[in-house]
Amino acid sequence: MSELPQYELYAVKYAHHPRRASENFIGGDLHDGPMPLDYFVWLIRDAERTVVVDTGFSAATAAKRQRNHIRCPTDGLRLLGVEAAEVPDVVITHLHYDHVGNFDLFPKARFHLQDLEMQYAAGRHMGHDVFRNAYEVEDVVGMVREVYRGRVRFHNGDEALHPGITLHLIGGHTMGIQVVRVMTRRGWVLLAADATHLYANMGETRPFPIVYSVADMVEGYRRMQALAEWPSHVIPGHDPQVMTRYPAPSKALEGIVVRLD
Repeated sequence: MSELPQYELYAVKYAHHPRRASENFIGGDLHDGPMPLDYFVWLIRDAERTVVVDTGFSAATAAKRQRNHIRCPTDGLRLLGVEAAEVPDVVITHLHYDHVGNFDLFPKARFHLQDLEMQYAAGRHMGHDVFRNAYEVEDVVGMVREVYRGRVRFHNGDEALHPGITLHLIGGHTMGIQVVRVMTRRGWVLLAADATHLYANMGETRPFPIVYSVADMVEGYRRMQALAEWPSHVIPGHDPQVMTRYPAPSKALEGIVVRLD
């Protein structure tokens, strides 16, 4: 059996949202205080492959949803020498507004999405505000158009994307959210996206309140820890601690990019 490639892995920060801890846990938080969210896209690459995970949201969507938009995610990728217009593969973990906006800035990409996520985002559950509020209808409709253009590759559960990169259906936050497992020089690292927004969601088994199935979300914490080399190798989707736990690849990129491998 040939040895798996070891990828470089980066988190690229593009937005920020001040909020309180009580907003980040079902049932609130007894010790309520500031607990902001950061917003990231992720880059996986080696000498042969470049894969982007999620595409963020635009300045217009940030204004609509009162988020602090720092830079277009494509500008952050450009600082790492990656042009969005040339990226061949984009994994969409789920179709919420902060993970699929800007998809049109990746004109050559194949988009990788779980069957269940499209079923959820375009199905009966979107008749309820509680489920649809985190979606932007034009993003969902836009992704449907990409299906008709032949640019979406659907996945049904756990599948390999490339050697050393695997996709895993977790569910919970949405019906079809997937996570991305990446082989790096420090072993398997798991990009959890919103399967756990914060280290505390998974670490303390306190789910985030935007949720399709609490049972699936909590079971997902166990599955993700088993998939990663160590539980600490699970990278949450919105925790500002990511920017302090991991180093910037250069002094010029401090506060913008950290290297996760």
